[in-house]
Amino acid sequence: MFITFEGIEGCGKSTQINLLAAQLQQQGRQVLLTREPGGCPIADQIRGLLLDADNHAMVPMTELMLYAAARSQHLAEVVQPSLAAGTLVLCDRFSDATRAYQAFGRGIDRQIMESLNDLACNGLTPDLTLLLDCPVEVGLARARQRIAGSNGPKEERFELESLHFHQRVRNGYLQLAAEEPDRFAVINAAAPQDQVATTILQAVQSRLGNAT
Repeated sequence: MFITFEGIEGCGKSTQINLLAAQLQQQGRQVLLTREPGGCPIADQIRGLLLDADNHAMVPMTELMLYAAARSQHLAEVVQPSLAAGTLVLCDRFSDATRAYQAFGRGIDRQIMESLNDLACNGLTPDLTLLLDCPVEVGLARARQRIAGSNGPKEERFELESLHFHQRVRNGYLQLAAEEPDRFAVINAAAPQDQVATTILQAVQSRLGNAT
């Protein structure tokens, strides 16, 4: 199965996807944990371009095409071979992030975005998408605190966007979830961390049970 985590900056995706991976591995499942943009050397280099705040001159269409290029490489090199081998793949962001950020956030025509997304995804759709939802003020405060305490690359180009931009992204995610309720599980990411983890595990176990 292919399970993706989505949500605005600071919603807790990275924390929760690691917790889920550990829980599933304890159950004896073969799990691959990966992320976008990135997940392999070429895509990681593209990630550096996309998230570097110094690249403030990047126009939305360049951004869209770089995300598609990173995704195409990541799928071919990592995700699709892992799925073919029977591994359960957990991915921190995937194609819905492009819909939320580049279409709803940046305002790129959705049909154009979907055409490029379709090429990059090569027909792959997540079996389950966990949308960690929280108010943008909460998420941004968490994200900026994390960046301030980081010793690595700042990767803050999106965190520096306006509150209105992030609200458009959040609204976009919620619209996507409403359009595909069978694929999405919306999680209250403002709840305590252990409660969020429990809700996620229940949603995943339910879907895994239905798949067996």
